[in-house]
Amino acid sequence: MTLRLHRDVDGACLTPQGSVVAIGAFDGLHLGHQAILAEVRQRAADKGLAPAVITFDPLPRAFFSKEPVARLSGVREKAEGMAAAGIVELLSLRFDEALTKMSAEDFVRQVIVGRLAAREVWVGEDFRFGHRRGGDFALLQSMGAELGFTAHAVAPVLVDGERVSSSKVRTLLAESRFADAGVLLGRPFVIDGHVEHGKQLGRELGYPTANVHLRDRVSPIQGIFAVRIGIGDGPCSWPGVASLGFRPTVNEVSEPLLEAHLFDFSGDLYGQRIGVEFVRKLRDEEKFDGLDALTAQMRQDERAARQALGMNPILADA
Repeated sequence: MTLRLHRDVDGACLTPQGSVVAIGAFDGLHLGHQAILAEVRQRAADKGLAPAVITFDPLPRAFFSKEPVARLSGVREKAEGMAAAGIVELLSLRFDEALTKMSAEDFVRQVIVGRLAAREVWVGEDFRFGHRRGGDFALLQSMGAELGFTAHAVAPVLVDGERVSSSKVRTLLAESRFADAGVLLGRPFVIDGHVEHGKQLGRELGYPTANVHLRDRVSPIQGIFAVRIGIGDGPCSWPGVASLGFRPTVNEVSEPLLEAHLFDFSGDLYGQRIGVEFVRKLRDEEKFDGLDALTAQMRQDERAARQALGMNPILADA
């Protein structure tokens, strides 16, 4: 079945036949999240119910933070991951002032029961919800006994004895430990989006780039990277070099911009969706004294990226 995405707290019941529901932020859909979703999908199949998820956008911690909070996945990426996991109803609630004022009890009655007719609710062991985080697993259990659902806490998934968490993945990415982050995610870390037109400065300098604007999404990484790029629904297999940041030398952007240069590629990528897999960080962003210095550094970055990707770096000088 095709996943259906909903955003509102209010509305008719989405699953009148009943549902098995997982609740959480689900940023990145790492191995721990995947374990919960697999349980929900199987339980729903066994009971003839709809597998459903309640999540939040923006992330609750980002809503309350005074500083920008990095996120591992956008709404679209999260929805695609949920669909791949077999979820058919995704209630991605707008985390705003009104939602923060909703009591935990009202959240249970209005959202969990009213919108999704939950028969089972699955959460992490430390799950908290509602106004001032007043709801917890014990409240779900007590209200479930009253309202007709059971509550279940999923034990954390451990890798090498350490709990898998979105925070841990963000830390590993910030440390440029992409392979280790990929282990916890169960896949390589990828940022994707549609290629948009820019000012074509890269083309003028001999390095045409596919530009993806991140807009209000805060990336856990910045800098210059050896990457592999996927075009459309294809795998991330095309070698390249990418920058992610604010272009300090030309000072053109006020929001994060991902620019990927595909090695030995010719073609028009405008409007297409690409995925960029980060393999190795080459350096931080820096401001250069003019375009000549920037171009010289770009040549060095290409050589370093080709070498990091197992290519012949001499080709960069050809």
